[in-house]
Amino acid sequence: MKKLKGVMTGLMLGSALFLTACGGEEASGDSGEAEYQWKLGWNSGEEGDSKGEAAIAFKEYVEAESDGRIEIEFFPNETYATSPEMIEAVQVGALEMAIPGANELANIVPEYAALSLPFMVQTPEEAHAVLDSEIGADMRQKAEDHGFVALTDTELGFTQITNNVRPINTPEDLEGLQMRSPNDVTLIETFEAFGSSVSTMAYTELYNGLSQGVIDGQFNPLLNIFDQNMHEVQDYLAMTNFTYYYCYMILNQEEFNNLDEELQQIVMEGAEKARQASRDIVAESEEEYYERALEEFEEVTEPDLAPFQEVAKPVYKEVEDVMGAEIINDIETFLEDYRQ
Repeated sequence: MKKLKGVMTGLMLGSALFLTACGGEEASGDSGEAEYQWKLGWNSGEEGDSKGEAAIAFKEYVEAESDGRIEIEFFPNETYATSPEMIEAVQVGALEMAIPGANELANIVPEYAALSLPFMVQTPEEAHAVLDSEIGADMRQKAEDHGFVALTDTELGFTQITNNVRPINTPEDLEGLQMRSPNDVTLIETFEAFGSSVSTMAYTELYNGLSQGVIDGQFNPLLNIFDQNMHEVQDYLAMTNFTYYYCYMILNQEEFNNLDEELQQIVMEGAEKARQASRDIVAESEEEYYERALEEFEEVTEPDLAPFQEVAKPVYKEVEDVMGAEIINDIETFLEDYRQ
């Protein structure tokens, strides 16, 4: 990803200093003793949202175990900045922490998009096995060449497709639709293979884009679809599980390096709490949201996935020059062994 230009960086840093000043006054009013006052931003909701529950679990553990040496202030729903801007702010130290999608970070670390290749993993257990393996550890390590530490991965879940034009039963039903995608080459290539046009509008603009007809549809896990009230402005839902979404909880590298060994350990333990909280909320809510979807959407389809898989297969080869064939092969080999 290109670095922020001087003017943009200056504006971001100016905004960050203002926010820090405001947040700092509030924090000092509470205790006045925190050595570290961190801002943590993400692009979705708080309670009941997987990123939000991860943030809550992290904050509760770290503040308690550090005896108040670290305090954390939340900026959900892109109230700090857009998600791409938050990534860059963490890199330059204007923002301490963020929870961006792995597919957004793939513009910096291309390998982060590999696990979200269409139909790469079939179950949450498979995805967790990859992320918890040496492959996952190596991917997190790559962040440190880019000014931040990937403390942990956090769960979003498998994505489902919604739109306002027609029920989706075959890949041909996606032809001609204007679909929103994160700015991730693997997902853009996938929907172009399905014959869709692709927009990369910001996540928090999705509701308005759908309600105003600027785009026809989008894809997200059920939890996120309901968190952002997309069911209010979409008629058709297709259960495809075609790509796995996850995030990284990231911390500015210099900020992490400035911590003593005890605080670093507490932060890493808090990250594990965050990971588990995100996985728990997704697992607990999936059936509930599916039942709700049957009531809220005009029609819910469960297509035969084989034709979708066939159309999406060339995408793997097309993105090799972006992320490298090695990470794709490593994950595929790991999953072959895991499934046996």
